[in-house]
Amino acid sequence: MKQVNGDTLAAARKVIAVHINYPSRAAQRGRTPAQPSYFLKPSSSLALNGSTVERPAGCELLGYEGEIALVIGKAARRVSIEDAWSHVSAVTASNDLGVYDLRWADKGSNVRSKGGDGFTPVGPALIPADAVDPSKLRIRTWHNGELVQDDTTEDLLFPFARLVADLSQLLTLEEGDLILTGTPAGASVAKPGDVLEVEVGTTDGALSTGRLATTVEEGTTAFADFGAQPQVDDLQREEAYGSREAAGLAAVGPVLSPELKAKLESVATATLSSQLRKRGLNNVSIDGLQGTRPGGKVVGLARTLRYVPNREDLFKTHGGGFNAQKRAIDSVNEGEILVMEARGEKGTGTVGDILALRAQVRGAAAIITDGGVRDYSAVAELEMPTWFANPHPAVLGRRHIPWDTDITIACGGATVQPGDIIVADSDGILVIPPAIAEELVEDCIQQEKEEAFIFEMVRKGNSVDGLYPMNAEWQARYQEWEAGNHHD
Repeated sequence: MKQVNGDTLAAARKVIAVHINYPSRAAQRGRTPAQPSYFLKPSSSLALNGSTVERPAGCELLGYEGEIALVIGKAARRVSIEDAWSHVSAVTASNDLGVYDLRWADKGSNVRSKGGDGFTPVGPALIPADAVDPSKLRIRTWHNGELVQDDTTEDLLFPFARLVADLSQLLTLEEGDLILTGTPAGASVAKPGDVLEVEVGTTDGALSTGRLATTVEEGTTAFADFGAQPQVDDLQREEAYGSREAAGLAAVGPVLSPELKAKLESVATATLSSQLRKRGLNNVSIDGLQGTRPGGKVVGLARTLRYVPNREDLFKTHGGGFNAQKRAIDSVNEGEILVMEARGEKGTGTVGDILALRAQVRGAAAIITDGGVRDYSAVAELEMPTWFANPHPAVLGRRHIPWDTDITIACGGATVQPGDIIVADSDGILVIPPAIAEELVEDCIQQEKEEAFIFEMVRKGNSVDGLYPMNAEWQARYQEWEAGNHHD
C-alpha cells in the first residue's frame, strides 16, 4: 500500500473534522446529534507518522482522539450519497489532537484548541477506498501501549458517504482534502513523554494502515499576554478524560456509599415503607409490577428513561438509530437501576433480551419498567433482575417513542428522579429520597431490633396487648433485653 508522505500532506487544502459520529462517544457525551456538524483544522496541523507533538507551555489537557480519515480522490460538489464514496480515494489513520485549555476562547471554532502545528498526524499507510466496505472498518488507539479505543464503523450515526455528500452540498471537496470522521469512546488526555498510536483496518484484519505513532513533548514557550491564556475547569477536565472518575474528580450528585447500601439491604422493605410513612411519604412505591428473580433484593441509584405515546411522524425522527432507549441502556453505570416510564402501557415491550443483556454487561443492578418486556424467557434468565408489568411480544414502536433520559418521570404510580435510591425485592419497590436515606435506615435498624424482641416475647406466650406497640413497661424490658444482647 502507498505510504502517507509529504506530498499527501501538501495536497490537503482542507481538513474537515466531524464532531460526534460514534454511538459510544454520543453516550459518553450524553448527547446524540440529529445531523452531522463539522469544524475545520488548518492543513499546517498535519504531521506524519513518528512525529512529535507539543503540549503548549502552560496547558494541562492535551486530548487525543483516534479517527479514520478519508482522503478525497476527485472533486465532489453536490454529489449524492449513492455516488459519494466514489469520490474517496483512500482511508488512513489520524489523531485529532487538541488542548482543552483553549476551548473557552474558541467560541466553538476549535481554531486554537485543535489547530496547532502537529495536531493532526495521519498515516502511516493509505488503504484504497475501493478495496474496503466503509461500514466494515475498525479503529483502535493505544496510549503508552494500552488499548484505549476499539470500535467499528458498523453503526455510525452518519456513514462516511453521507458525510461526503452532506459537505459537498455547500462546498467543493477537492482532491487531497481530508475528512476526519469522528472518534469512539475512550479518547483521553496525554502527557509529555507519552506515546500515542492509532491504527485503522478492515474488521476481518486483511488490510491495515499500520500504527500511526506520535510522541508528546512539553512546550517551553509561554503564550504572550496579547492573546487568550490557557485556562481549565472541572467540566473541561471531565470532557477531556471522558468522565469525572477518569479525571480524578469527585462524583457529582447523589452517591450511594457501600456502607449505606449494605444497611438498606439489611432491612425489610416493609420496615422502610413504615418509616417513610412516618415521615409523611405515602406515595413512594412503584406498584403493579412483577420481577424476574423473586426473592432477590437490589439497592441502587435511579437512572431514568421516558417513553411518550407513539406518533408516526415523531417516531421517524426519535425512534430509530441511537435513540433515547439505547442511550439510556448504553450509559447506565455499575450498580445503577434504570427506571422506565411507559405510562403503564401493557400492549408492547419496552425492553428485550439484547438491551437487557447490554445493561447487565454495563453493571446495572436492575431494570424497572411499568410497561411490557419482550423476549421474556431470555430476560428472565439474566442474572440482572427486571421488574415489569407483563410479557408482550410486540416491538417498542407499536405504542411508544423513546423520548428522553435522566429527567423526572412517573413509573408505576410513583415519581422517580435521577439519583433517587431504589430498593426492590419480592415485597415491592420503594423510591427513597437520598437526603433522608441515612437517617431513615438507622431508624429502620432500630425498628427491626424492637420487632425482633416483640417476636420473641410473643413466641414465649405473651399477649400483644401493650407489647405491640410497646407500652412503657415493655419498653423498659426491651432496654434490658437489648443491653443483654449487646453485651453477649
